[in-house]
Amino acid sequence: MCGIVGYFGQGDKNVLEKMTRTLVHRGPDDEGFYNSGRVGLGQRRLSIIDLSPAGHQPMANEEKTVWLAFNGEIYNFKDLKNSLKDKHLFASQSDTEVILHLYEELGQEVFSKLEGMFAIALYDERIDKLFLARDRMGKKPLYYGRFGETLVFGSELKALMPHPLFKKELDLCALNKYLLYEYVPTPHSIFKNVFKLEPATYLTFDGREAVKKKFWNIEFNRFHVSARLSGGQGFGFQVADTIKELGKRLDKAVKDRLISDVPLGVFLSGGIDSSTIAYYAQKNSNQKIKTFSIGFKEQSFNEAHYARRVAEHLGTEHYEKILNAKDSLDLVPRIAEMLDEPLADASIIPTFLLSQFTRERVTVALGGDGGDELFCGYDTFIAHRLADIYEKLPLFLRKSLIERVALNLPTSFKNFSFDFKAKKFISGFYGAKEYRNQRWLGAFDRPERAELFIGDVWRELEKENEFAEIDSYGREAGTGDYYQQLIYQYLRTYMMDDILVKVDRASMFNSLEVRAPFLDTTVVDFANSLPLNLKLRGLTTKFILKKLMEDKLPKEIVQRKKKGFGVPLAEWLADDLEPLITELFSEKKINEQGLFNYQYINKLLDDHFSRRTDNRKLIWTLAVFQMWQEKWL
Repeated sequence: MCGIVGYFGQGDKNVLEKMTRTLVHRGPDDEGFYNSGRVGLGQRRLSIIDLSPAGHQPMANEEKTVWLAFNGEIYNFKDLKNSLKDKHLFASQSDTEVILHLYEELGQEVFSKLEGMFAIALYDERIDKLFLARDRMGKKPLYYGRFGETLVFGSELKALMPHPLFKKELDLCALNKYLLYEYVPTPHSIFKNVFKLEPATYLTFDGREAVKKKFWNIEFNRFHVSARLSGGQGFGFQVADTIKELGKRLDKAVKDRLISDVPLGVFLSGGIDSSTIAYYAQKNSNQKIKTFSIGFKEQSFNEAHYARRVAEHLGTEHYEKILNAKDSLDLVPRIAEMLDEPLADASIIPTFLLSQFTRERVTVALGGDGGDELFCGYDTFIAHRLADIYEKLPLFLRKSLIERVALNLPTSFKNFSFDFKAKKFISGFYGAKEYRNQRWLGAFDRPERAELFIGDVWRELEKENEFAEIDSYGREAGTGDYYQQLIYQYLRTYMMDDILVKVDRASMFNSLEVRAPFLDTTVVDFANSLPLNLKLRGLTTKFILKKLMEDKLPKEIVQRKKKGFGVPLAEWLADDLEPLITELFSEKKINEQGLFNYQYINKLLDDHFSRRTDNRKLIWTLAVFQMWQEKWL
């Protein structure tokens, strides 16, 4: 696992070194540079496979005509290496060298053969062309910007900033999207003329033209699993076979991700996703797997006892740390340092603390990311089912009875309290159905942004289609089924641009590599080929995953409600963080900024501080942007 940077066009070794050293946290073990004329590649290395100097990057082929800087892990590299052994001599045991030789054989088709997580920069001197590529699920980040005839790229935005052509210009359209989504959706970035490379895509640049091409896409019928599998009341032979096949694929995905030349462990929250990964990791290990969890003294947010129960059941070597509010609050001012692009997912705080704790003993951790998206695990999937019923009720009944009661429920600051969910359900229910999920997940809907932005700014922004990415992904999904489109949307928005970014930044800030077996291509393809009610049966989420694990994990773990990796944010904002929040939103600062309406923000704060309204999502989303702007602009 590493960090990569580079340029094609204007630049020199001094610039390249400055860019590369912004990513020391991603690769504390080694650094390397390739600089030739108008092309520069830089890399910081976190040694995982082949710890010897033979794994040094940027790496070249024998003739020194092809150079590669690579961030990630290729899980099928041994099979690929076997296919090449009669044609190439290998000087290392690394997966990096396999990519190089495979490129020599296949050219740009190489990327479609790689199973893993990766961001790749490859320069071919023979044709004077740069290739940038990103893995299928967007697990590893890759930013790039075009400035005249120069293309600059890096694993994080901060890596582009030392280049003399980089301009720190806030993209107002990206800010508008951030306030809705709570992250900046791909392909945008918070800066003008800088973009995230789309997943399963490679970009070629020859100094004149940048061309992008996809090499894979999510599909829902790759295996043509029969809908009959979900029929009937019992579990027939076909369903049993399907459950068995899912187990086989998960078993292999976890086994592949246990390959490491450094100590390895598993993030264990006690939910079914992480517990499933821990089960298969222990099953495939001849020694006790290390598992890691953190908990909170605030009980409505604490899951440590569930993780402990799973660890005892599986017989893992378990490590646990219980945190108090101060442990988390001390981290808040450092969020902007971690995030060179605003991300309003407050669970980055416990994710950072878990990564920090885990890194004390291991260098690689497996996690359960992807399970909720693939198997309809979020409460929003249930909410969509309820919305199908709710929209059939007479309007007068909804408005005069149900909504009047729900909207007047007393405000609670507890984790996902009933009043919070009821009010969010109602506020997001009305409007175009295809955008309903994002209205439930996001912070500032259009009416709120119309009040938040000052008049001139909003007049410029209100013509924009903030849902353009959702429209695009709806077309890409290649299906007319609403729930399949919803799964596709989750995989390409919330998971990729929130969950995976959060985990990448929090873990790599601690020089920890995190692997996600659920996002193995064979698991993704199989899960997406399953009929809906093998995933969402009535109001039961993750149906087939629960059937798979019911005889492998404690019953209370398999059947427990999803909790989420949260923090008591609403309480913090109204108490310990109030001085910071008040300072971030001082009238002087807001007016000098020239973007937002101070009176509207002041009312949000006043209503929250007095506990009249739970405005945690709105306030935190704005606060992260304010901290980001102070740090990076």
